[in-house]
Amino acid sequence: MNLRRKPFEIGGRKVPPGARQTVDLPVSVLSDHTPVTMSVHVVHGREPGPTLFVSAAIHGDEVMGVEIVRRLLRMPSLDTVKGTLLAIPIVNSYGFLNHSRYLPDRRDLNRSFPGDAVGSLAARLAKMFMTEIVKRSDVGIDLHSAAIHRTNLPQVRVSPRKPETMTLAEVFGAPIVMTSKIRDGSLRQAAREHDVDILLYEAGEGLRFDEVSARTGVMGILRVMRHLGMVRAKGIAKPQVAPMRSSSSFWLRAPAGGLLRTVKTIGARVESGDILGLISNPFGEIETEIIAGEPGLLVGRTNLPVVNEGDGLFHVARIRADDNPAATIDLLTGQLEEDPLFDEDEII
Repeated sequence: MNLRRKPFEIGGRKVPPGARQTVDLPVSVLSDHTPVTMSVHVVHGREPGPTLFVSAAIHGDEVMGVEIVRRLLRMPSLDTVKGTLLAIPIVNSYGFLNHSRYLPDRRDLNRSFPGDAVGSLAARLAKMFMTEIVKRSDVGIDLHSAAIHRTNLPQVRVSPRKPETMTLAEVFGAPIVMTSKIRDGSLRQAAREHDVDILLYEAGEGLRFDEVSARTGVMGILRVMRHLGMVRAKGIAKPQVAPMRSSSSFWLRAPAGGLLRTVKTIGARVESGDILGLISNPFGEIETEIIAGEPGLLVGRTNLPVVNEGDGLFHVARIRADDNPAATIDLLTGQLEEDPLFDEDEII
């Protein structure tokens, strides 16, 4: 044991250097007297370094991040980590167990930060997360997916004040980095007040796994850890191509209700005038085209064929005219398929 480095203290437990432990932080007690906890896996390296937190399932139905954290914690690279990794696979246990985005009080946890120790259930959980995790970290990676019945192209969203945050976003290696505004009550807003910048990884669909999203997430976290000097570079390849960048995006919404047939899917380049889908009434008598008014990259879409007027159908990110989405995505996903870190038992 390296006596020169202090143990990491959390939840009344001390994790010595070179050790890893799962610590259960008490959150509440259910009406039937069942205790509810937020579990944190602490990997406390023998040598000093930054503290990184990786969180998932702030929205309980976004299970993709839970799988990413599970795979991350099995990586051999963590055996010699420098600094400290705090991995929280399920922040919102209530929503996770109920396949719901929300908490039992119907509040969105990601609109409840920085929280209040004597406030609502959401506010209390948010306060605990800020106190025990965020304030003790140097940087964070928060894992999300699209809401249920929608899907997202793997992407990193940032709102950086520091140049190194954008560098980390590019190091992650998702196909696109999107600069997005911070929403009131969000984890990113609250963390920023404590000078902790967060990479928000969005990929896949609520209540579903997919292999590309999982691999992109795990490899992205390892790349960030390598860049921070937390893990060795061996076996962690740099992205073969720089991600695309976008500073704005827009939604195409249903002009009418009916049955949606999509023509393009996530990852496709969209040109002005392109038909992305068609909406028909059940009798086939009326057909309405969904036409792109400007070019961009399709980064999200609905999976539901039954839509109402005003529903968000296609999420398009504005990108540079000389960007080549097909080549970028093919190179990055092809690199993941060649990666030796994943064994056959890791394939979903």
